[in-house]
Amino acid sequence: MELTYRPRRLRRTPALRALVREHHLAPTDFIYPLFVHEGATNEPIGAMPGASRWSLEGLVDEVGRAWDLGIRCVVLFPKVADGLKSEDGAECFNEHGLIPRAIRRLKEVHPGMAIMTDVALDPYSCDGHDGIVSAEGVVLNDETVEILCRQAVAQARAGADLIGPSDMMDGRVGAIREALDDEGFEHVGIISYTAKYASAYYGPFREALDSAPRAAAGKPIPKDKSTYQMDPANGREAILECQLDESEGADILMVKPGLAYLDIIHRLRQASEQPIAAYNVSGEYAMVKAAAERGWIDERAVVLETLLSFRRAGADLILTYHACDAAAWLRQG
Repeated sequence: MELTYRPRRLRRTPALRALVREHHLAPTDFIYPLFVHEGATNEPIGAMPGASRWSLEGLVDEVGRAWDLGIRCVVLFPKVADGLKSEDGAECFNEHGLIPRAIRRLKEVHPGMAIMTDVALDPYSCDGHDGIVSAEGVVLNDETVEILCRQAVAQARAGADLIGPSDMMDGRVGAIREALDDEGFEHVGIISYTAKYASAYYGPFREALDSAPRAAAGKPIPKDKSTYQMDPANGREAILECQLDESEGADILMVKPGLAYLDIIHRLRQASEQPIAAYNVSGEYAMVKAAAERGWIDERAVVLETLLSFRRAGADLILTYHACDAAAWLRQG
């Protein structure tokens, strides 16, 4: 055949493929989500093979392992005892609570590691929602934001580097930014869950934290989070959320989940110059683990291909439970 251009010329050898490769992965691209509880031992999470609820000292060790693999940021999620949960989630701003203590301990042992936190009420709420639920069964926006601001300040005071509001209340980014600045934490960044969808992919995460909506005596509890998390059918709406979060002072914008929303990552990349993060969520992780355990897929190849897809779509950062495995595989070459 008389072909002027043959794309296969640049695919012929590993060296040529590496020469023209458009996107790369590095351990510094990853943010490692970690679950912590008050127990003295680490507890494996059944729905997330390889993941655990870490004791405080187990958390310190695991963060050290991540650091040694080249990971430079972790995000913390608390498993809160039922006795500490309440309708208003007030435990979330207890400066002697689990997350502030974990932050302080990590900063003592691993001062160079960037620590991101989660700002939402669901781990602390006896109703299992990200916000306060009224007697009529409505998740209240403005009243919730007041609590979230107190939570963010408590985390910043403990030493958090990045505050991650995951609640999807309207106006919370601007309110948190103002609260942080007023308390002298203008250096603390906000990584906003900008486009967080009401997804079916969160099931294993909610098992890990026991944070799913739950029935309560005396008032109706919404069975899901669709009145505040985004409709999976909507794409343009993510651009509106992006514009709002930027205008309110978000430093990094996030899309959650990641794999089923690569188009949303790409849309935000086209719409914004801010760093974009993708959350490779628990359901995505669990499916890969289940298939790998059955020998149906090559886990290493599938994980690295999936993570690369987030970068190709436009993500600068990836929150992933595969972080340590992926970092080790990348080191092996």
